[in-house]
Amino acid sequence: MAGSSGLLIPLVAGIIGLGVLAQVLAARLRVPSIIFYLLVGVVIGQPGLGLITSDTFGPALTAIVGLAVAIIVFEGAYHLRFERIREAPTATFRLVTLGAAIALVGTAVAVKFAFSDAAVTWNLAFLIGALLVATGPTVITPILNVVPVRDRVATALETEGIVNDVTAAIIAVVVFETVNPGATSDGLLQAFALRLGTGLLVGLIVAGALYYLLQYIDLSPGDAPRNSRLLVLAGALVAYAAANTIATEAGVAAAATAGMALGNVDHPYEEDIESFKGDITLLVLSFVFIALAAQLSLDALIDVGLAGIAIVVAVALVIRPALVFASTVGDRFTRAEKWFVSFVGPRGIIPASVATLFAAELNNVAEELRTEAENASGQEAEQLVAQADLLANQAEILLGTVFLVIFVTALFEGGLARFIAEKLDVIPMRVIIVGGGQVGRALATRLEDRGENVVIIEEDESIVERARNDGFAVEWGDGTDTDVLRSAGADNSKTVVAATGDDDANLLISQLASSKFDVERIIARANNPDNVEAFEELGVRTISSAMATAWAIDNQIERPAIAHWMTDVGRTGDVQEVEVLNEELIGETVRDVGPMLPEACLIALVSGGDHEEAQVPTADYVLQEGDMVTLLGRRESVRDGMALVGGGD
Repeated sequence: MAGSSGLLIPLVAGIIGLGVLAQVLAARLRVPSIIFYLLVGVVIGQPGLGLITSDTFGPALTAIVGLAVAIIVFEGAYHLRFERIREAPTATFRLVTLGAAIALVGTAVAVKFAFSDAAVTWNLAFLIGALLVATGPTVITPILNVVPVRDRVATALETEGIVNDVTAAIIAVVVFETVNPGATSDGLLQAFALRLGTGLLVGLIVAGALYYLLQYIDLSPGDAPRNSRLLVLAGALVAYAAANTIATEAGVAAAATAGMALGNVDHPYEEDIESFKGDITLLVLSFVFIALAAQLSLDALIDVGLAGIAIVVAVALVIRPALVFASTVGDRFTRAEKWFVSFVGPRGIIPASVATLFAAELNNVAEELRTEAENASGQEAEQLVAQADLLANQAEILLGTVFLVIFVTALFEGGLARFIAEKLDVIPMRVIIVGGGQVGRALATRLEDRGENVVIIEEDESIVERARNDGFAVEWGDGTDTDVLRSAGADNSKTVVAATGDDDANLLISQLASSKFDVERIIARANNPDNVEAFEELGVRTISSAMATAWAIDNQIERPAIAHWMTDVGRTGDVQEVEVLNEELIGETVRDVGPMLPEACLIALVSGGDHEEAQVPTADYVLQEGDMVTLLGRRESVRDGMALVGGGD
């Protein structure tokens, strides 16, 4: 028997080993690791080789999954910084309120009308709907690791995953009490408030205790990093267990609250804790996903049949886009970004684990009813058997529907996430500015104003805080460190600007950007004009502070009108350069293209293509593929012109 004690240790070791291999393979192929976790689980589990069955771990699986969820949720919440939430505050709030409500009601309606089975009551439909609200960090984080979207998009998805994991678990437990005849309820709203309040309180208490221990207690100087890691790990488990003891499923809220609270205060050994928690999370994530996927009965998936497929289609292609577009109305998200968020909403560990728990409980109640029926007679026995069959049927529908949605959304949305992002063009090439002083922040303001995805690297904590308060994405660290550059996104950068006040640092940054990351365009600030030659020998575009000041003064003297027009705060004019990508414009003359451009926008210069130097084109100049066109005009007209010439929306 697979579950015998002699085979249990090899099976656990094998699952962990396969999980690590799946993670390595996923990183190699740049696809979310959850895809391989699910496939491994199916192959070695009940649908495949049968090495793992429902008896392998017995009742201990529920406790194992619960503790694993505590670690996963805590780790995800620990990385969720409040300053990042400012990137998309309105959309984030709507996604976890209005969006969650649309998902809950929409999924419940889809479930109710997809099944003709009398077992699917409105209570069961809303239970499934509550479970499928959750996306979660377990599926979102692996996707974002391979799809580097804009910070506002990543933040919205991460926050939605963390918060909806909590609320979905609690709502599902509350609704389950209306489905399970063996449970009693004190009122849905009261039960929800009790669990959420318990989780918040316990989480804050644990976070406060951890902060005090890390900040003020001597953890033994030599072993302090290790002890701090173990303290935080224990804190996550204690928060989950304590809250769950007080109120069922309040532990998820407690773990999330503790993680978010501790992650948003300064405390020692943050980097050690982040690294350690990340490794532990990968291990437990792989184990839990593989173990749960292995538990799934193939019959449960087959039983939901076409109704289950209809629900998957409704959830992924109707309800998800509807809630995303409703939640992002009037926000900074582009249409392409809205569609990307719509297509990337796979369900994760919370629906899987809670659905498994609920199905097991319904089956246990069904078995108890059948036992009672054996001791009863006549109509009473028939009623007990009928009720037991109903509960068993509901358990099958619950498990089959939830896992079918998880499998399909994880496999297709997770597997196609990067392809979708590339097709929608939502993976922005980053502009990295090393140096968050006045020059760096002023440059970042101008670049972000025209839609660039800017990340500032700064090692001075006071400047980091100021830049973040101004709404910039900031990487705290030394810009001459390769790991810091990589963390800021240098692997996916089109431009690196070395704008510190130290020429030696700027020179080293330029060398690293060129040799380590092969950045297309490197621009350096030369504080000392005597150092310009050293930069230019590296092929780095160099801006001398002295010369830049001289140019600015010269512009104010010789051409004050255009200088004021372009540089004043709240300026009405703009000049931008864009590559000709719109096929309708290639092969057309400037004379013919002119009327196609927005009003108050004209082509001032053309460069690239067959000519190296920029030139003022004649009316008969024919635009070619590879040409770079400089547009001049009113600010909004130039933006619209860039979209036209570049082939955007």
